[in-house]
Amino acid sequence: MSHNSFGHLFRITTWGESHGPAIGCVIDGCPPGINITPEEIQSFLDKRRPGQSRHTTQRREPDQVKILSGVFEDEYTDGLRTTGTPISLLIDNVDQRSKDYSNIKESFRPGHADYTYTKKYGLRDYRGGGRSSARETAMRVAAGAIARKVIPGLKITGALVQIGEHKINRDNWDDEQINQNDFFCPDADAANEWATILDKVRKDGSSLGAVIELTATGVPLGLGAPVYGKLDQDLASGLMSINAVKAVEIGAGFDAAALSGEQNADEIRAGDKGPDFLSNNAGGILGGISTGQPVIARFAVKPTSSIRTPRKTINRDGSETEVSTKGRHDPCVGIRAVPVGEAMMALVLADHYLRHRGQVGS
Repeated sequence: MSHNSFGHLFRITTWGESHGPAIGCVIDGCPPGINITPEEIQSFLDKRRPGQSRHTTQRREPDQVKILSGVFEDEYTDGLRTTGTPISLLIDNVDQRSKDYSNIKESFRPGHADYTYTKKYGLRDYRGGGRSSARETAMRVAAGAIARKVIPGLKITGALVQIGEHKINRDNWDDEQINQNDFFCPDADAANEWATILDKVRKDGSSLGAVIELTATGVPLGLGAPVYGKLDQDLASGLMSINAVKAVEIGAGFDAAALSGEQNADEIRAGDKGPDFLSNNAGGILGGISTGQPVIARFAVKPTSSIRTPRKTINRDGSETEVSTKGRHDPCVGIRAVPVGEAMMALVLADHYLRHRGQVGS
């Protein structure tokens, strides 16, 4: 299986399966001299870690990261500094229950990758999806923690803005709320409503989809290239690579189709510290190049495919049957996709920052 790497100058390669002994990644191209500690990486992994609330899978993985290479003691602090050599990260899997998947060994779960993986590779690891499992995204989050530090002053914030048909009220948006509820939700009222909704969904053995919004501030002007290296192109590619993501939009996104030219244009005035954009329908990217405004993207996550509700399917031999997935699954996988989305945005921005620096020298 190829295509386990992402990025150009800041490049990650992930490895491991959901029910294997461990998962890991190698980061190549990280500049030397960046201060980093295992605790910093762990703080982002803890946001994604399963089993933290009744609204996510109850698989109990501590996701304790180990840095195996690429760092050395900082002589001025108690921390570590990157050396410029490949950084290797590892997380042990400690709470696998492979027997939970024995009933689907010969059946293809509708909406899951079981059918396509089997037809493409001739076999599949049915234990939690193997390589196709969202377990792999823990390594993206770990790598993203380092990528965030490549661009000075960069800040990335992800928020859940919709579960199922239920959207937040944007008039209630409060950044302080994002880390104060189980949903990374900026609207406290919506978070309370979602808790009730997901309790019922979980008891019914079903699932719901979600929409996540990402905002990056401190993005330098000029990242990206206008033809095949567009910043929004690579951002869309990175976000679409996340498990269960079915749509990505930048700035106004699909809503831009309903705007007039006058409404959509982000007018510019002369400000005290440079140009002032009067709006940001472009999501901080024009012609594939960052404007210096916040970069804004949203992505939609489909409902979790592994559900207890019996669904019609076929077996490996082509005979018709029904399948119901036991085990521990997220009633809304979009909740834990928030830190994963943040990480992918960080990886794309770090890569483009180094590419920009190599192109223009600053």
